[in-house]
Amino acid sequence: MSRSKQKILRALGHLVKQRRTALGISQEELGMRANLDRTYISGVERGVRNPSITAIASLASGLDTTVSNLLENLEIEAENIE
Repeated sequence: MSRSKQKILRALGHLVKQRRTALGISQEELGMRANLDRTYISGVERGVRNPSITAIASLASGLDTTVSNLLENLEIEAENIE
């Protein structure tokens, strides 16, 4: 996987985790809300999963937000990844 793809996936993971912790919910709770497995949530947050657009939509719904809101600062976040 290219370095830029890794940065994007890690940035997405950071945004998901940031939103989840702000809501005060566990990975398991997010999994139930988004109808995704907790281990999948963990993989997304660690940047090792490349979620489909439907999975991103499920995550956004589980995080009580929209896809556009969830991804709003993705490029900025990716620039901050070492």
